[in-house]
Amino acid sequence: MMELFTDWLNPVEIGLIGLVAGVLGGMLGVGGSVIIIPGMTIVLGYDQHLYQAAAMVANVAVSIPATMRHYKAGAVMAPVLKKLLPVALITVLAGVAISNLPVFAGADGGKWLGRILALFLLYVIYENVRRLRTNQEPLAGTPVLTLGRTTTVGSAMGLTAGLLGIGGGALAVPLQQVVMKLPLRNCIANSAAIICISATIGSIYKIATLYQHDVAWTDGLLFGFMLAPTAWIGGRFGAILTHRLPLRQVRIAFIALMIVATWRMAALPWS
Repeated sequence: MMELFTDWLNPVEIGLIGLVAGVLGGMLGVGGSVIIIPGMTIVLGYDQHLYQAAAMVANVAVSIPATMRHYKAGAVMAPVLKKLLPVALITVLAGVAISNLPVFAGADGGKWLGRILALFLLYVIYENVRRLRTNQEPLAGTPVLTLGRTTTVGSAMGLTAGLLGIGGGALAVPLQQVVMKLPLRNCIANSAAIICISATIGSIYKIATLYQHDVAWTDGLLFGFMLAPTAWIGGRFGAILTHRLPLRQVRIAFIALMIVATWRMAALPWS
């Protein structure tokens, strides 16, 4: 595994990636993979399945301290978790299974997964730019927790999380606002709480199947553990900022990072 390190600074860079991912993930309830996977690709080169496994481990480290802070702030909604969590757990396993299909095998298959992630990040960029331009969040109304709506949100979160190795919050947060009519800070808190469990289950499954892509399961764990300490610290700090900092400035920085990440993950000949 160590041959993946091209410079003695790589472990330091990985730690910094974990910290940035933790702060933004904890603040916005998105886990952190949208920072981790492109960041590790820039530092170490393409190894999509390895980075997805490591990022899912790091997502657990981001979401646990973040959820604790959100819970203390009274933002976690237990009735919502009871509806979303079972669906998210089933679909995250389905997403990982799809990511292991032969079409996504090898270096070329990994790049196609990266390109799917790039398309997803374009949606994330669009959603954040739209909110910057309107300068407001969707207004929360009476929460709607019907089976159809909760299944839609939970399935979208779990499937994208498993397929792309992300937390799923980048979809779950806006969907909770629009589909379930929940306030933003509650959406962020709910997303973080679900990621605690869904990322745990998803990472175990992904690491256990890394051999299908000629990657040692120990490599996935090692990279995940390298990211975890700083991701934990960042997740705790980011969750504090969720309840203290205006989100406009955060969105601007987040959009800038996502533009760079999208360009890199698209793996275009000139990127």
